[in-house]
Amino acid sequence: MTDDRLITSSMISDDEEAEYSLRPRYLKEYIGQHEVKEHMRIYIEAAKLRGEPLDHALLYGPPGLGKTTLAAIIANEMGSNLRVTSGPAITHAGDLAAILTNLAEGDVLFIDEIHRLNSAVEEILYPAMEDFVLDIIIGKGPSAHSIRIDLPHFTLVGATTRMGLLTSPLRDRFGIKEQLSMYEPADLAAIITRSAEILGIKIEKEGAMEIASRSRGTPRIVNRLLKRVRDFAQVKGSGIIDRATAKAGLDMLAIDAIGLDATDRRMLSVMIEKFGSRPVGVDTIAAATGEDATTIEDVYEPYLMQMGLIARTPRGRIVLPAGYAHMGYALPSEEMQIKFNIEE
Repeated sequence: MTDDRLITSSMISDDEEAEYSLRPRYLKEYIGQHEVKEHMRIYIEAAKLRGEPLDHALLYGPPGLGKTTLAAIIANEMGSNLRVTSGPAITHAGDLAAILTNLAEGDVLFIDEIHRLNSAVEEILYPAMEDFVLDIIIGKGPSAHSIRIDLPHFTLVGATTRMGLLTSPLRDRFGIKEQLSMYEPADLAAIITRSAEILGIKIEKEGAMEIASRSRGTPRIVNRLLKRVRDFAQVKGSGIIDRATAKAGLDMLAIDAIGLDATDRRMLSVMIEKFGSRPVGVDTIAAATGEDATTIEDVYEPYLMQMGLIARTPRGRIVLPAGYAHMGYALPSEEMQIKFNIEE
């Protein structure tokens, strides 16, 4: 199951308590995402100087990069309360109306997975974002009439992993749009050092870099692996995470040097051994590996593509030369590479 993977960037039950204790609360504590952080610093300072709520902000990027954390930081920096909900949780227009009418002046409303709002809820959100009013229809048929309720000025922070699924009218109503990208190993190592200090874990710089290099550029995964390597260090080592201990702990977890786990490697080996140079469809990969096709597209493929190990073509997925090299397989013959458009 995907939820059992240590290196999934999705939230699992073991993360929730740890994430809240490790999350930075202010921009000065936030590590990485340097351009986004500098932009938000300027926007927040300008809004405070004007005495106004921050403009509505849309944060997008892969899961686990800190969108929820950044929303909480915005609220803290603005001195406002944070109200948290998610797109799937708001099933009816009345749900959103109840949330909006309970906001106070300057509150920050965070909607995670905002691309999953249904159309009826979106229609309620448009005037709320633009004019800070709520239009409600009372009654049915000929006797139905609309009333308008004024709302306090608030800031909506939306988060999404799939920017393309947002409707244009909703996307255009956000004055601030910031994309969060994968983290560099140095920034991840700094996050590990900070988390280790909070958790009381003794870790050396080389140990932090070893964990960072296998964490798929994602802070959520970094903190999860740190806890598991801590367990290994306490039982099998001296309790201090040095490079050798981190490497041994991660090897035990079957996470390789670039962050692939057993499932990733199985997918690559199946594509190479069963299909060779031939492009293969995602449904065929799913049948051959026993995984769900949607899970392959949403969980496994993105990182493998980012690392240049596989590619999507009009005819299907192919393993690139880097994928062959990483898995220790010889490249197909030159004739086969040309035939199936594999670029060296």
